[in-house]
Amino acid sequence: MDFIAIGDTTVDEFINLKDAHVSCDINHENCTISMKWGDKIPYEFSELVPGVGNAANAAVAAARLGLASGFVSNVGDDRFGTDILATFTREGVATKYIAVNTSIPTNHHYVLMYNAERTILIRHENYPYLIPEGLTPPKWIYLSSIGEHAGTFYADLVVWLGEHAETKLAFQPGTFQIKMGKEKLATLYAVTELVACNKEEAEHILGLGETNIKKLLIHMRELGPKITLITDGPNGAFVFDGEEMLKVPMFTDQKPPLDRTGAGDAMTSTVAAALALGVPLREALLWGPINSMSVVQYVGAQEGLLTRVALEAYLASAPASYCVESL
Repeated sequence: MDFIAIGDTTVDEFINLKDAHVSCDINHENCTISMKWGDKIPYEFSELVPGVGNAANAAVAAARLGLASGFVSNVGDDRFGTDILATFTREGVATKYIAVNTSIPTNHHYVLMYNAERTILIRHENYPYLIPEGLTPPKWIYLSSIGEHAGTFYADLVVWLGEHAETKLAFQPGTFQIKMGKEKLATLYAVTELVACNKEEAEHILGLGETNIKKLLIHMRELGPKITLITDGPNGAFVFDGEEMLKVPMFTDQKPPLDRTGAGDAMTSTVAAALALGVPLREALLWGPINSMSVVQYVGAQEGLLTRVALEAYLASAPASYCVESL
């Protein structure tokens, strides 16, 4: 197998709000949303999307780009778990490493949408996190968000990676992994090939305040990863491999975005998948924003994920300004 993602999966229930008020600071950041408390609040529509989550989205992205993709995760023995397994099977993602738990329900998140932005209400069930017995070493493992009760899983994964040098690790830290702090995950960062996060997450991981991208790239790489990828919203994405610092701009939206859920996952997983396909880093960096642009045109994190043919068509017709530059 080429690519195995590890992380939690969930059903996301999208609720598109009809009437709300958004307040932001002077820089249009640190926004909050408010609604009348104790009232009946109308909404535009709701939609249930099974088989999503950071690592789940990565597994699907890799499969659509042509990699033999699998997923290590947990679901409950319920209708949501059944829907998730069916979703991965339909997408060509191997499900043999997904554990079905009879006494623990499937993760179920709620996504409140308003004007293309969203807030996600999350709940990670307390699953047993284990490296599957007999796991066939892939070219790449993609690790992302899992619950806060992971126990010895990270240490076990470090040992497994030490025994399988042919496998490279891409690590996209999730909420609980960021909260753990860099010290508790020091051995994991040390065996990582590619680490990816956004600018605010990098500042949080490193315990820093507002910090420029160059310093963040250097300090994140000092944790041990060979390649550091940091996204910064409309400012683009940045990468450092120890020799070059590179920047790629956002790919221009083809139409106003519908839902930004999964945009970061699409960027990160596409770069990792491109590297797994043998694409050079400079070109892999160009792939990411294209898939991210496509994803935000749809509700949910997966419908807009592109095949390799479709992605390369966008790349072939991209303007000359869409290029990788040295930072």
